[in-house]
Amino acid sequence: MRDSPASQLLAWYDQHARTLPWRAKGGEVADPYHVWLSEIMLQQTTVATVKPYFEKFLHLFPTVEALASARDEQVMAAWAGLGYYSRARNLLKCARQIVSDYGGQFPDTEDALLALPGIGPYTAAALAAIAFNQPAAPVDGNIERVLARITADTTPLPDLKKVIKSVCQSMVPDHRPGDFAQAMMDLGATICTPKRPNCAACPWHQNCRARHQQIADTLPRRAPKKPKPERVGTVFWLENHKAEVLMARRPDKGLLGGMLMFPSIGWDAHNDTRLPESLPDAWHKISGEVVHVFTHFRLTLKVEAQTAPKGFRKPRGYQWVAPQHFAEEALPSVMRKIATHVLRESV
Repeated sequence: MRDSPASQLLAWYDQHARTLPWRAKGGEVADPYHVWLSEIMLQQTTVATVKPYFEKFLHLFPTVEALASARDEQVMAAWAGLGYYSRARNLLKCARQIVSDYGGQFPDTEDALLALPGIGPYTAAALAAIAFNQPAAPVDGNIERVLARITADTTPLPDLKKVIKSVCQSMVPDHRPGDFAQAMMDLGATICTPKRPNCAACPWHQNCRARHQQIADTLPRRAPKKPKPERVGTVFWLENHKAEVLMARRPDKGLLGGMLMFPSIGWDAHNDTRLPESLPDAWHKISGEVVHVFTHFRLTLKVEAQTAPKGFRKPRGYQWVAPQHFAEEALPSVMRKIATHVLRESV
């Protein structure tokens, strides 16, 4: 129907759709590889942050086959700075499975997509809708907000999610379901924003219950947040006579898996990277601290430094990395903060 909510939204989208590097232009068919790569990167990350990473990945790995054949370290280095590093590990696993099991072609159903590493219900629905025009209903934070306001549902998150999923699925049109999904995302990102939504520009403003009740700014409701646990630790900055710094690679599984780290103790008891006891007790403290907030805890790190004595040999599994090459390596954001802090203090 011409005046259905879906038709109203699609008409708005045809005029106001965002131009994004992974989005197919009008008349083009969406590339499943581009859609998948962008959706994985956009998890817990903003569009502005993802754009240069997406473009870099396409330059390095232009196809799913190119990504599947890449070395783990190469992919982790390209991902460094995006955070949530399990996404990068699953990205590589998923690419290899698509190549080995599907001949490099993405499966086109939600169920088959859900069976792939790193693809959850939202990503499977987004891929099915956007890449294959299936009547799927992806629900991200933007869509939760839009539909909570349209229905004036005051149920707090996360309980709201199941209700919103059902509402969204009931609205998906048979015609252009992929565009409908992207239109919902754009509406939440540009009009129905968390603060000060631009209700006058919304194609659904006449039927928005939250607007009529003047509670749009308060939705969706959220359960009170618990304070993040605090962790503290010490990082060791050990230089050799070439001014290279000793680093170790984290285990593949777990927090910051597969990433390069300066040796540290105290904050992740299962993965302390202790240095040989043969090193002299000549550590000097770098003034100040480095604070980094992870999803589930807040970390404060102190830094101690020294120059390795003559004859010191790096332990097995460690490597020397020159500071000018840090940008090329798979360093997580917290270690980049450490490097910036130490190099600034030593000037």
